[in-house]
Amino acid sequence: MEKTIPLLDAARFVSGSQEDRIGFAQDLRQAFERYGFITLENHGLDQTLIDRTYSEAERFFALPEDKKRKASIPGVGGNFGYTPFGREHAKDETRADLKEFYHFAQAHYDQPNCEDVPDFVTAGKALYGRMEALAGELLKAVAISLDLEDDYFTEHIQGGNSILRVLHYPPAPDAPADAPRAGSHEDINLITLLVGSSADGLEVLDMDGDWIPVKAHSQHLTVNVGDMLQNLTGGLLRSTTHRVVLPEGAGRDTSRFSLPFFLHPQGAMPLDPIMGDKEAHPCWTAAAFLDHRLNEIGLK
Repeated sequence: MEKTIPLLDAARFVSGSQEDRIGFAQDLRQAFERYGFITLENHGLDQTLIDRTYSEAERFFALPEDKKRKASIPGVGGNFGYTPFGREHAKDETRADLKEFYHFAQAHYDQPNCEDVPDFVTAGKALYGRMEALAGELLKAVAISLDLEDDYFTEHIQGGNSILRVLHYPPAPDAPADAPRAGSHEDINLITLLVGSSADGLEVLDMDGDWIPVKAHSQHLTVNVGDMLQNLTGGLLRSTTHRVVLPEGAGRDTSRFSLPFFLHPQGAMPLDPIMGDKEAHPCWTAAAFLDHRLNEIGLK
């Protein structure tokens, strides 16, 4: 039987009874302990807005390089604005990923605009707000599953360093067979929400050492645990290794677009393990942890 990532129904938590909410939280914890990943249906995000953001992203990344670089901001570790092709690599990987991206950040930052595609920034900001709200609800479910107050994370994520990454993996017909579109890695943050990508390629490494393909589905989100949440729970919830692989054959001749939202807390949030294996997980603040990891992946 083919292995698959568990599919959960967000409506059970967002609009369900108390019994439904607790059941969803329990299922979420079980999946995060076993896989570190779920797929999510009935998430409530506006499909029209998602489609518009993808369409505007295609327009932005089709611009000449000099115009895209006008949206780059030096000295911010890639936290917002445009990051060119070949800049980022996975931790412990020397080869750069085959991607370029643009980051939307909190509203109090001046988001770099591009006069050629003004609707790109408008759509991205709107989707950022919707995904941030949904991520906050999912963290309430995480808190309940861990027997914490449901608002345990709320004050820490308000005004945090969350980013919406708009990713473009260009065609790579001549790349080596094992070249990474995104090398094997774990996410840095608390949780990640990924809108259904424009093509397959995402794979998750399970506890048995098997790579499980996550099929693209425009109506589903993929949600996964990041290293910060793994550290906070002493490894109880798993930040799972994943990658984006190049397709075979003609699929290499087309672009792939992706919209992950990385939920980050405020920099002052302590990530000291509050349960699980406390000895194996160090004490950090979110700011120190983020700075350390950005250096590891080449963005600082």
